[in-house]
Amino acid sequence: MTEMRDVRLGQRGDTIEYNDDGSIILSSPELLKPYARNYSERLKYWADEKPDATFLGQRNPDDDGWMTLTYGDAYKSILHISQGLLNRGLSQVKPLIILSGNDFEHALMGLSALFVGVPYAPLSVGYSLLSKDFAKLRHCFELIDPGLVYVSDGALFQRAIESIVPSDVEVVVGRNPLPERNMATFEQLKATKPTDAVYEAAGAVTGDTVGRLLFTSGSTSMPKGTINTHRVLCANQQMIAQSLPFLVDSPPIMCDWLPWNHTFGGNHMFGTILYGGGSMFIDNGLPVPGGIEKSVRNLSEVRPTFIANIPKALELILPFLEKEEGFRNNFFSRLNGIFYTAASLPEAVFKAYRNLSEITIGKRIFTVSALGATETGPAVTICNWDTPQLGAIGLPIPGVKAKLIPNRGKLEIRVKSPSIIPGYWKQPEKTAEAFDEDGWYKMGDAVCFIDSDNPSEGLLFDGRVVEDFKLSTGTWVNVALLRISATDIFASLISQVLVCGHSRDEIGLVVFPDFEYCRQLAKLPQEASVNEILSAKMIQTSFQQRLDLICAQGTGSSNRIARIILTDKPPSDIEVTDKNTLSTNVALECRAEEIERLYSGEKLEFVFNAKRDMVRERQ
Repeated sequence: MTEMRDVRLGQRGDTIEYNDDGSIILSSPELLKPYARNYSERLKYWADEKPDATFLGQRNPDDDGWMTLTYGDAYKSILHISQGLLNRGLSQVKPLIILSGNDFEHALMGLSALFVGVPYAPLSVGYSLLSKDFAKLRHCFELIDPGLVYVSDGALFQRAIESIVPSDVEVVVGRNPLPERNMATFEQLKATKPTDAVYEAAGAVTGDTVGRLLFTSGSTSMPKGTINTHRVLCANQQMIAQSLPFLVDSPPIMCDWLPWNHTFGGNHMFGTILYGGGSMFIDNGLPVPGGIEKSVRNLSEVRPTFIANIPKALELILPFLEKEEGFRNNFFSRLNGIFYTAASLPEAVFKAYRNLSEITIGKRIFTVSALGATETGPAVTICNWDTPQLGAIGLPIPGVKAKLIPNRGKLEIRVKSPSIIPGYWKQPEKTAEAFDEDGWYKMGDAVCFIDSDNPSEGLLFDGRVVEDFKLSTGTWVNVALLRISATDIFASLISQVLVCGHSRDEIGLVVFPDFEYCRQLAKLPQEASVNEILSAKMIQTSFQQRLDLICAQGTGSSNRIARIILTDKPPSDIEVTDKNTLSTNVALECRAEEIERLYSGEKLEFVFNAKRDMVRERQ
């Protein structure tokens, strides 16, 4: 096997304890080292240590280059903005809400709130710009009761502001203030002269001070506001640094689109940059056709040392790496690691990246996955060793204890650590439900050992306990494994799949085709309609053949996909999370009519049944 690019990795965790009740306790043999007292300590450190170093970068207004913000300038701005927040009476009970996406102003507003002990809640942009009824946005406002709101553009967010933001709550805007509202500009806020009150407030911020309020995706209910204290934020970054020390050996450089309202982008990636004194270049692309091209340009220009992304984004970048030598050379030139989460990376994509790196630099790139949640900081486990096992999520990182409990034939995972949230904002009943009687946080996930005879080989994700369902026969269905298998076999033909079959005789899929890929495969013109694309013989044949293949691979009713329906309607804004993955329970409800068609027994357009002569019950 080709040598891996040399990076320093942390100690492999393998402490294991078997209990009489069948549960298993896993932990790292490495103790968690001391971590920062509050989140602002690292910013102040780097502002003093290297004030002229680039902290953040973003495309300039003409989109022909980059603007940068140094650590020194960021710290100076935060002193001014923090005074402005204090002048407006913001406090631990009067938080800040940020409605807009990743940019310099968003970062400075959030860091200023953290600096003086004001909680802030970055909300999904989709709540304001995509929603028709603002149900989730209204829910969040009612929970938070903010003292101030920030938006990048008053005109862009006008409908949300007028519909949801109370008239007595001031709004700070980056540009285009609305004349009929109580608004200040970001520049006015930044011009506030700091006083001793800023330093006094900053000195009072401890590990118990509430920092970020990150809302869950709302896949099974309305979003819940997770209380990310400064201890949660700081402890988890120390855990990551001990697990992947190459991220602090030299300042990491990233080019990242992941939204800061989500724990992956806002806690994990942004925190990694701040902890290691690195540079974050804000990617204005997205992992969708038309947006991925921007990401490719940005990645080529930035030449990151570390990439963290969802598998679909890595898959969409792959054709550009294969076709464009200049991009490929830039991409791999100083890349030390690829981190993927939220779903499993298809084997073909994993192998393609490995082959391309070997061709380009003569070495493999360390590729890592992990397990985490909004409530856990997020990192719980990390596979911090070189393994051929695709999808390995590793073992608990320093400071984390994991309890594996037998549940429905699986091992449900529960955790304890300093990076577990103390609860949900103003929802004590939800907090009580989230922890068991012994104080373990119930993640709702299941895991399994790669090798039960050798636990040090680590864990695999084994699905969401709350997602799994029973067929009419009472047989349990492992949704996560089926989703991984279907995604791998249908590959580029699809963007998402929804596993269904609750209380039915057979497992089915609602398939969300990748219309652009299918159009090109069928050699149809740009203006071809969705119906024409899905009706093309090439597409019909491709889906039928792959359904037959995946069905034939099933060993019984619990893992045999017998039918699919191709939907002509892309996922709506309420069906997907900010990571562009499906919120399963919401999607099942939204797709109820299509699921009924799938199981109607009638011969309907875009419904495919596996050829029964392909199915063999295996012993």
